[in-house]
Amino acid sequence: MTTALLTHADCLGHVTPPGHPERVARLEHVLHALEPLPLLRETAPMASDADLRLCHPQRYLDMLSSRQPAAGFYRLDEDTVMSTGSLDAAYRAAGAVLRAVDMVVTGKVGNAFCAIRPPGHHAERELPMGFCLFGNAALAARHAMERHGLERVAVVDFDVHHGNGTQDLLWDEPRALFIGSHQMPLWPGTGRAEERGAHDNILNLPLAPDTGGAEMRAAYQGQAFGRLRAFAPELIILSAGFDAHQDDPLAQLNWTVDDFRWITRELCAIAAEVCGGRVVSTLEGGYDLQALAASAKAHVEELIEAAK
Repeated sequence: MTTALLTHADCLGHVTPPGHPERVARLEHVLHALEPLPLLRETAPMASDADLRLCHPQRYLDMLSSRQPAAGFYRLDEDTVMSTGSLDAAYRAAGAVLRAVDMVVTGKVGNAFCAIRPPGHHAERELPMGFCLFGNAALAARHAMERHGLERVAVVDFDVHHGNGTQDLLWDEPRALFIGSHQMPLWPGTGRAEERGAHDNILNLPLAPDTGGAEMRAAYQGQAFGRLRAFAPELIILSAGFDAHQDDPLAQLNWTVDDFRWITRELCAIAAEVCGGRVVSTLEGGYDLQALAASAKAHVEELIEAAK
């Protein structure tokens, strides 16, 4: 089988102010790095409001629509900005992960990577934050459960910032397991090990500043991998943030490209054991352009190898 790449030019139309870390160049660098790889390239569709209501109420969608500026920028908060093309980009980003789930669950491809922006794992039910408008990974999980009838879906988030939005959206969902590793202390301040979900369905792996790949590998081997195997998900969704890289300007973990390669390989191996290799990965953070591109390429190379 093969690996699908889902993206859309609309995701380049989400423009942020000069100096903003979540900028168009992020996606440009990722797409350039993936150009030589053997991927099934799929155009991301536009999600519908009905799709987004799997996680977000209509009044939230209406609020975002009312804030979209005709020109310039609208700040939803200090960090989260909308421009004229932002809603189209966000609807395409959500549409990408939903189509990726369709393709993987129905066996059209072995796994998939969604090269999209804005990212999604900080968006809560009715709160945009952390550069995010819609909870893409949580939407993918809900879509798999509600539209495809899956009974167990896991989301693994290795972005350096805690996926508070995904945790919020899946907190009360017994069919979903959320596992997240992240630097602590660090914005947004959530992700303590004591946060376990309404059904003991949350596993947080906080990592101290300045720790590196060895500590990350030990945490996943000691806590996450066994939990994931025991849950036996029918699909694994990855929130693939690459800002734990040692060169990233927004955090202080010391991962290398090889660490992102390792975690992808290990998670794909577990997927091969428990769910026929079914993995959907979606781009989250990563703000040093060279580190982001190299890490994303290594991640996708491992997806390609796993899908063979």
